[in-house]
Amino acid sequence: MRSRSAALPLFAVLSWGVMFPVLASALTRVDALNLTTARYVLATAVLVALLLAREGVTALTAQRRGVEVMLLGALGFAGFNTLTNLALGHAAPQQIALFAATVPVVTQLVRWARDGVRPRPALLGLSLVALVGVGLVITRGRLDGLGEFGLGGLLMVGAVLGWAFYTHGATRFPEWSPLRYTALTAVAGTIAMLAASAAADLTGVQHAPHAADLVAVAPQLAYAVLVAAVVAVLAWNTGVRRLGAADAALFMNLVPVATFAVQILRGYRPGAVELVGAGLTVAALVAANLVTRTPARRATATPVPTAVVDRPAVVEPVAVVGR
Repeated sequence: MRSRSAALPLFAVLSWGVMFPVLASALTRVDALNLTTARYVLATAVLVALLLAREGVTALTAQRRGVEVMLLGALGFAGFNTLTNLALGHAAPQQIALFAATVPVVTQLVRWARDGVRPRPALLGLSLVALVGVGLVITRGRLDGLGEFGLGGLLMVGAVLGWAFYTHGATRFPEWSPLRYTALTAVAGTIAMLAASAAADLTGVQHAPHAADLVAVAPQLAYAVLVAAVVAVLAWNTGVRRLGAADAALFMNLVPVATFAVQILRGYRPGAVELVGAGLTVAALVAANLVTRTPARRATATPVPTAVVDRPAVVEPVAVVGR
């Protein structure tokens, strides 16, 4: 029974790992902002339909928290997904996947900054090791490769921070189901994306896609919406409920592994330093999640607060888990 439950988050993270190369191929025909907007207009429609079917029309109200929902949706859905798609124009999918896999750890650092819940020293050390691994992949171990970090890396830093704040924000809505939080913030994020895309199109920063372009990327959109943004998140949330948050979080480390596998199948041949860097990052992130799972030793009868990862709230390769 437990092995069957484990298949659910496994399916989710493999789907998300495949998503990065899929989106990268679509960016050859549609600009990043427009691609993100088209994807989430469709995905949000599905999420809202699911919310209506499960919780009814009253679940669509923000209960006087509309401003907060708008800000979190803009940070999470609009910020993360737009910056990720823009980064895919400047960095390889396998590099982007490694950045995305750091979200559970970064979320704990955000929680430390906002709530004062200090992560364990081991977690901070492992986070540094993971970043060293990312650096090896990007630079291929050469000092002159530091320039390759460039704009793509900076965009992903912003994307990861935005998603970490969004995930942490889920803890402020304990009375809402994960589906409700996801759907309402997705609506808010989609509105922000529509506004940004319209402004970019009107100012000439990008160009509205022609019908032929959308038809050309229809397979990629179908995968990104139906598989990665709907089926995968339902599998993820179900797996989290059956396995528990800590065990499910470990599967997140397979995201870059799946992306590397897809790129290798497409003909990419990583160098030895890249493989070492990827392995170092994945190993550090697995160890970080194991540290998070292990209960802190109690010196007294008073419980010692430990850093944990926030509850599932999202439909992306960074759906993170709860306290």
